[in-house]
Amino acid sequence: MSFINPQTKTVHCKIVYFGPAMSGKSTTLRSLYRQLGGKKDGIETLSRDQDRTLFFDFLPLSLGEFQGHRIRIHLYSVPGPILYDANRRLVLKGIDGIVFVADSQLNRLEENMVCLNDIQENLLEQEVLFDDVPLVFQYNKRDLTKTAVPVAVLEQALNRRRYPAFETIATKGEGLFDPLKVLAKQVLLELNDEE
Repeated sequence: MSFINPQTKTVHCKIVYFGPAMSGKSTTLRSLYRQLGGKKDGIETLSRDQDRTLFFDFLPLSLGEFQGHRIRIHLYSVPGPILYDANRRLVLKGIDGIVFVADSQLNRLEENMVCLNDIQENLLEQEVLFDDVPLVFQYNKRDLTKTAVPVAVLEQALNRRRYPAFETIATKGEGLFDPLKVLAKQVLLELNDEE
C-alpha cells in the first residue's frame, strides 16, 4: 500500500518482481539499475549467495512528480525457491503492484503456474484479492529460441485475465522498461482513484 508523506510531499509505492527461481527477477533489477546510469554494485541485495536471492533485492527509483508530490517507486525481487516462502510473504506485504517474471522455457512452464498460484495464496493470507493488485507479465528469456515456448502458450497458461504482457531479455536489458512503465502508471492511477 502506498505511503504518502504530506510533510515532504512524497509518495512511496512498492512494486514486487515475483516469479520462479532463476526466471530473471534479480537480473531485471540489476539491468534496470545499470540502464539508469547506476554502478553494477549499486543495487541492494540481502542474500548469502552471489548468484541467488535468498531474502530480496531492492532498487529505489524516483519518477518525478505527480499532482505536486514526488514519486518514489521501491522495486523488490523475491527469492524464487518455494522454501523461502516466508521471505516472499514478507516482501509481498503492502505491495502496490506485481511484475510477474515468467521463464519462457518449456521445461519451466509448470513452475511458472505454481508460482502464480503461490502469489494468490500469499495475498489471500494478507486478505488481499489477487484481482485488486495491479499486475503485468514479463515473459523473460525470449532469446532462448530453441527452448522458449510461443507467447500464445504463455498467455493461455498464465494470463487468462489478459493483463498487460511483455517479452523481455533481462540479461541484455531488452524490453524491461515497458512492463515497469505500464505498471507504475496503473499504480499511480489507482492511487489517484483512492484520493
